Amino acid sequence: MTHATLVTLALATFSLLGLAATQQTKTPPTAPVAKAAAPAAAAEARNFTIDDVHSATFFRVQHSGAGQFWGRISGVTGTMAFDSGNAPTSLNITVATDSIDSSNAKLDAHLKSPDFFNVQEFPTMTFVSTAVKPGANGMFDVSGDFTMHGVTKSITATIEVTGITAKRGGAEATFSVKRSEYGMTYGVDQGSLGDVVKVIVNLEGTDAK
Repeated sequence: MTHATLVTLALATFSLLGLAATQQTKTPPTAPVAKAAAPAAAAEARNFTIDDVHSATFFRVQHSGAGQFWGRISGVTGTMAFDSGNAPTSLNITVATDSIDSSNAKLDAHLKSPDFFNVQEFPTMTFVSTAVKPGANGMFDVSGDFTMHGVTKSITATIEVTGITAKRGGAEATFSVKRSEYGMTYGVDQGSLGDVVKVIVNLEGTDAK
């Protein structure tokens, strides 16, 4: 066998060995990549009906230029709503003025008279929100139309969301009003009662579904 023949055989053998090695080390087909799981659906917005047993309005006004007198109005009804992040989106609140309670029957009668709430002519106070925006320290500024004593004015309340559970939601609204702007002027000129009244509305509602 000539030298040329040996070289040819060697090259042929080398080629066959290389082809076999290539076939043995061929990369297996890539397994199909599983699709990522769809994100969980965002929590739905929540609507609540006010629970009048666990809700109330509290008000504070300066008396005789000295102490702060507190009173309570229990009859609170209405609705409130929150978005999927538990931020308030709307408030629609009605307060029955004849449910005022100062812990003194004689004073209650005076507060229900035309000198103050005049409950016969104006049996309710209402607040209907018109806009909501984030406030300071996790609070929310809720603007709306507040009606008292037959007069409606725009106010802004500071809202604290106190808790949202599977069945209930809670919030607390704080704002101030000048009662003379609503025609309730008793004691203002004499200085026996302050004009600015601080109002705190504690709200607890049940899921409206």
